[in-house]
Amino acid sequence: MTATESPQPATTSHSPTSQATKETLEDYTLRFAPRSYRRWTPMVVATTALGGIAYMADFSIGAGIGLAHGTGNALIAIAVAAVVIFVTGFPLAYYGARYNIDLDLITRGSGFGYYGSVLTGVIFASFTFIFFALEGSIMAQGLRLGLHLPLWLGYLVSTLIVFPLVIHGMKALSRLQVWTTPVWLLLMVAPLVYLIAQDPGTVDRFLGFAGTDGDGGIDTASVLLGAGVCLSLIAQIGEQIDYLRFMPPKTESNRRSWWTAVVMAGPGWVVLGALKQAIGVFLAVYILAKVGPSVATEPIQQFRAAFEAMMPSWMVVPLALALVVVSQIKINVTNAYSGSLAWTNSFTRVTRHYPGRTVFVLVNLGFALVLMEADMFSFLNGILGFYSNCAIAWVVTVATDIGVNKYLLGISPLRPEFRRGMLHAVNPVGVVAFVAASGLSIGMYFHALGDTLQPYSPVAAAVIAFVLTPLMAVVTKGRYYLRRTDDGIDEPLLDTDGNPSAVTLDCHVCHQPYERPDLTACATHGATVCSLCLSTDRVGDHVLPAA
Repeated sequence: MTATESPQPATTSHSPTSQATKETLEDYTLRFAPRSYRRWTPMVVATTALGGIAYMADFSIGAGIGLAHGTGNALIAIAVAAVVIFVTGFPLAYYGARYNIDLDLITRGSGFGYYGSVLTGVIFASFTFIFFALEGSIMAQGLRLGLHLPLWLGYLVSTLIVFPLVIHGMKALSRLQVWTTPVWLLLMVAPLVYLIAQDPGTVDRFLGFAGTDGDGGIDTASVLLGAGVCLSLIAQIGEQIDYLRFMPPKTESNRRSWWTAVVMAGPGWVVLGALKQAIGVFLAVYILAKVGPSVATEPIQQFRAAFEAMMPSWMVVPLALALVVVSQIKINVTNAYSGSLAWTNSFTRVTRHYPGRTVFVLVNLGFALVLMEADMFSFLNGILGFYSNCAIAWVVTVATDIGVNKYLLGISPLRPEFRRGMLHAVNPVGVVAFVAASGLSIGMYFHALGDTLQPYSPVAAAVIAFVLTPLMAVVTKGRYYLRRTDDGIDEPLLDTDGNPSAVTLDCHVCHQPYERPDLTACATHGATVCSLCLSTDRVGDHVLPAA
């Protein structure tokens, strides 16, 4: 099931933004996703979004934490991280689905400003290529086992295979995710159920596993170190929102299914993620005696051992390989897609030039391939533990601005704003909170404040961001949120149901029709101009003056 795209007039060849306009009409890079394009039902959007979390990294992350700290500490760490991710992800998912904008556009109007969110855009882009590299490494391990490909060649294959899929945007991705999800679920769940049913003693061995670094007791430092690694996945909400922005308008008739889809595919992704991490611990403990700790964290080895217990030997490796390949493709098309959006957003704002999203698909794949060839899998937990501090600081800052500054204090404007000219270049509320939280927590992570406090770096990132965001809003009295409150167009931004208006107006620069939320009045021509043409306006002819 896919949307029917509304017909668009041809762009004029002389327009400097004609190429940018043509490319962004497929997936609405850098801009509001119009109602005319959003023809999917809430459940199709949710299924597509959840298909992107089919990654195998959760099994490796859970296994790494469990082997190091024991099952008890690992399960508590996974649960703590899941609660934090769910709570912070909910307001972000709601805003993405309700106002049909991605996390970068949400961030602009939630404490960071038009250019201030470039910083977090790079953080999110880094998340996508780090996890692309992780998933690519897992696929290469599978190709080495199943097809005897050397790792370097497996890295290259896992990178190139997603390119033709990701360049076509949401339409192609929705088909891929919907049709592959049942196969993936069956291959993942069946061996686990079989192992437990055949030998219930595996559960006792799993629960009693003490870990290599402990005695089996619950230890706060171990829990926090494990939670820090799991919290590196907090930025996954950005990829969920890249799909949720295509939700249909919320009305009385679809209210229940709309909310179900938003919760399930928004913050609810972490429920399945946490289960996969716990399964990763279980499978690592199950195969530890057979393969040793060095490869017990590799999902291909975990599922090979699980399949060996339930089926003929000739089927084992092909099925394990199929699971790994399907999972890797499902998540890495999302990583490449979301990463290209993040890079394009940041680059276009800084340079005021749109080079095409395909360029940044290649950039993201290039970064990921370098990481894979550098064997990032061997120091996975170190990378994720460091990165989590930046991701936590960003997501908690934006979630706090929405939940506290907008709804409790009423300082931050309730309706999100993302258009150039409407926002200040930099808002110190989010920028200061994010820089302080990430900077101090990274220092703690690298033992700058002593070994005792090192495990608490993710806690510090969350607490500092949560406290500083409303404090900065109060200190600045909210002066740096909006550069102006009137965009010069009489037509209301929202309809009677509170959804973004579907009324269309023409952009006088690229000569395309756009829905009301994507436009402002032009400063010099007495017409309307779309958000992308504003972004690429190098001299500021179209940008409204400050009010």
